[in-house]
Amino acid sequence: MKKTSAASTPSPQSQPETGFQFSRAQFEELSDLALSHARKLGALDGGIDVSEGAGLSVSVRKGELENVERNRDKSLGVTLYLGHRRGNASTSDFSPAAIRRTVQAAYDIARFTAEDPVAGLPDEQDIANDYPDLDLFHPWAVTPEEAMQIALRCEAAAFATSKKISNSEGAGVSAQQSHFFTEHMRGGERGRPGIFRGGYASSRHSFSVAPIAGRGANMQRDAWYSSMRSPADLASPEAVGRYAAERALSRLKPRKIATTECPVLFEAPLAAGLLGGFVQAVSGGALYRKTSFLLDSLGTQVFPDHIDILEDPHLRGGKGSAPFDDEGVRTAKRQVVEAGIVQGYFLSTYSARKLGMRTTGNAGGSHNLTLASRLTQPGDDLDAMLRKLGTGLFVTELMGQGVNYVTGDYSRGASGFWVENGQIAFPVQEITIAGNLREMLQQIVAVGADVYNYGAKSVGSVLIQRMKLAGS
Repeated sequence: MKKTSAASTPSPQSQPETGFQFSRAQFEELSDLALSHARKLGALDGGIDVSEGAGLSVSVRKGELENVERNRDKSLGVTLYLGHRRGNASTSDFSPAAIRRTVQAAYDIARFTAEDPVAGLPDEQDIANDYPDLDLFHPWAVTPEEAMQIALRCEAAAFATSKKISNSEGAGVSAQQSHFFTEHMRGGERGRPGIFRGGYASSRHSFSVAPIAGRGANMQRDAWYSSMRSPADLASPEAVGRYAAERALSRLKPRKIATTECPVLFEAPLAAGLLGGFVQAVSGGALYRKTSFLLDSLGTQVFPDHIDILEDPHLRGGKGSAPFDDEGVRTAKRQVVEAGIVQGYFLSTYSARKLGMRTTGNAGGSHNLTLASRLTQPGDDLDAMLRKLGTGLFVTELMGQGVNYVTGDYSRGASGFWVENGQIAFPVQEITIAGNLREMLQQIVAVGADVYNYGAKSVGSVLIQRMKLAGS
């Protein structure tokens, strides 16, 4: 996206309490201008999306400031429908002339594009006519100097953990916030039930560090971070620095292992990737294009009967919370998987129509997913999960993108720890783990109570009964 133009109209008004240059009222004026021009051209159905983002990023390395960057981006998107023909255009210039040109471009694209019988606005009964405030906006008025000090504290804590921490790839702090307004026009009408109109502000703040342990050929790197909507909920910089250092130190003097088959325990942050693989396989685009290994899986057993997956879009302050999806369709709490059986897909209006189904309110992705096992006990922390693993591989890092979502074939570079009799024996690297996602999901034998929230997904460590390991 282009940087904000100082010549934008209407003139931005400084809003120190939010850090935004444009107000909700100004967004509504811009939307009104765009939709009014669209109607003059002859378009009766369409939508406008106006957004602004602002933030600060600061990075340090080895006790010195490396970079300070402020970002301020804005965009106005226009989508118009001429019957079942769709046109889309966008601009970062908010002047009236630029907005009219953008509307004209979307109109012209719609005129000359091919008809798509399922293209169009969401059905009126699916629209979020009212929606809850989910407490997603917590601006952080951190200065560059304050952000630098936080990053320095984080990195210093990593170096102070051990003399074996010899270097650093740096530490960084990011404070980001955005807001948007979306409005639809249906049959030339606006502002009534069944025609979407709304928006909200949100924030996401984080800091991270990547220390290096050892020297020469025996160097090992790891990293850790904290990310929250509210700065008050972030972990302490010292805790993040120490944990990142401990992770790097634990990887020193790795070994290679022989090719074998064994149980594999995925660390909780990586287990979220397994959940993500399932979501992609049962998302509308993959299903109607028939590029998924889980075609026609609705109502079928995909996981063991002790596995449940819940989607809860309305968690207050949740990283994946959304009162409505990218199309203005209402979101709702639902059981995606119950006792291992798929209860629902992830569908937008378009993909649902392609499949002859109804939208699930997932245009733009999933919302606050939790994968849980009915067998998990409160005491099933990582140590308990290692004991359940017995002898096998504990994976803490994956490399490459070796997942084929058409067949489910799975092959990733990996590193982690070899575990014997429930105890970590030594770190391992330069191995490949392989299997098939369909079989891997069916072979989940345990899920830990060490639940980790990775974006919109929450899951504990996951134990797979058996996978192939390619080593030395």
